[in-house]
Amino acid sequence: MAKILLLGSGELGKELVITAQRLGHYVIAVDNYEEAPAMQVAQEFEKIDMLDGDALDAIVAKHRPDYIVPEIEAIRTERLYEYEKQGYTVVPSAKAVNYTMNRKAIRDLAAKDLKLKTATYRYATSALELISAVAEIGMPCVVKPLMSSSGKGQSTIKNTTDIENAWNYSQEGSRGDVAEVIVEAFIDFDYEITLLTVTQKNGGTLFCPPIGHRQERGDYQESWQPAQMDPKDLQEAQQMAAKVTDALTGNGLWGVEFFIGKEGVYFSELSPRPHDTGMVTLANTQNFNEFELHLRAILGLPLVEITLERIGASAVVLASQNSEKPTFHNLDTVASSPKTDFRIFGKPTSRPYRRMGVVVTYDAIGGDITQVTQKAKDLAQTIKISY
Repeated sequence: MAKILLLGSGELGKELVITAQRLGHYVIAVDNYEEAPAMQVAQEFEKIDMLDGDALDAIVAKHRPDYIVPEIEAIRTERLYEYEKQGYTVVPSAKAVNYTMNRKAIRDLAAKDLKLKTATYRYATSALELISAVAEIGMPCVVKPLMSSSGKGQSTIKNTTDIENAWNYSQEGSRGDVAEVIVEAFIDFDYEITLLTVTQKNGGTLFCPPIGHRQERGDYQESWQPAQMDPKDLQEAQQMAAKVTDALTGNGLWGVEFFIGKEGVYFSELSPRPHDTGMVTLANTQNFNEFELHLRAILGLPLVEITLERIGASAVVLASQNSEKPTFHNLDTVASSPKTDFRIFGKPTSRPYRRMGVVVTYDAIGGDITQVTQKAKDLAQTIKISY
C-alpha cells in the first residue's frame, strides 16, 4: 500500500483519490479549507495554507508519504526540491511542478530553450510595465497572472482603456505571491486542444486521442474527444508534447494545451497532472480515464497502449451566486437521459462561475461528436442550483 500526500483537494483530486483507493492505496488530502471534494473521500485530510513553507514541511514530516502529488498552483513549490533531496518522490518531479506552476518558467523553457512555436509574449510587473508590453505586442492581446488556474485573473485587452482593469484583475486572480503577468499576442486560431500525455519510467511516452475544448473567461466550458485534426498537426503536437515533458522529467499524466491555426500548431501551456478538459474521459471514452493513467504512471505500473473506446463530451455546471449551501435540482432529468453520466463535486460553497459539477455524454465510435457535445451542454444547463 502506497501513501499519497495530495496537495490540493478539488474535483480532479477527488477522482484521483477514488482511483487510488480502488487499487488499495492510502491518501491524505490537503487544502486550505475544510470539506474540499477530495477530503470527503480520502482516508485522512489536513487543512493548511500550502503557501506557508513551514506548514508544508510539517505535513510532509508528519505523514512521510511515498508520493507527493501537487494538484493546484498555490503551493510553496520550491520546497519540493528539498523533499526530493530527502528521498521523497514528487509527481511528476520537483522541476516539473516548479516550471509548470509558473507561466514564465514554462514559457521560456518552451520558446527559448526548446524552440517550440508559441505566441509572441512579454512580461510586466506593474501597470506601467503592462502599458509598455501592450504597446510592443499590439492589440488585441491576452494578460494572465504567472500563477493562476481555471482562467482566474485572465483577460483580453482590446483597447488602451482595458489596460488598468486588466492589471487589477490579474492581481485579484493571481495564486501565490507573484505579481508578475505574461502578455501574449492574440493568436488567430481555428480551434484549441488538450493533448493528454503520459510519461512512464520504462514504457516510453503515450498520447491520448486529442481533446477539443471551448473556453470562456479562460476556463473550459465544454470538451469533446476525439477532436478532429489534420494528422500532420496531431503529429506536430505530439512531438512538441514529448519534447517539453521530457525536458521537465518525471512520470505521470500531463495536460498539454495547443492552439491550431492556419500557420500550424502553437504550444500554449501545460499542467503536470490530470486536466479539467480531460473530465470527458469519465465517459469511458478510453480504456483508462485520465486519473487511472496518472496513478498507474505514478506507481510505475506499465501502460502498453491507450485506445479510444467511444466518443464523448463533457460540459460544466457553473454556479451564479455566492452561497454556503448550494442545492442542485433536475438531476433526475439528466439521469433519465441515455448515454449520459454526471458528477456533482460536493464543494461546500459556491460563487459566480465556480465549477460545481460536470455532465458527460457518449456514443459509439462513428457517432456525431457535435450532437454528443450539444447534448452534454444542454443537460448541464438543465441542472439548476438554488442558493
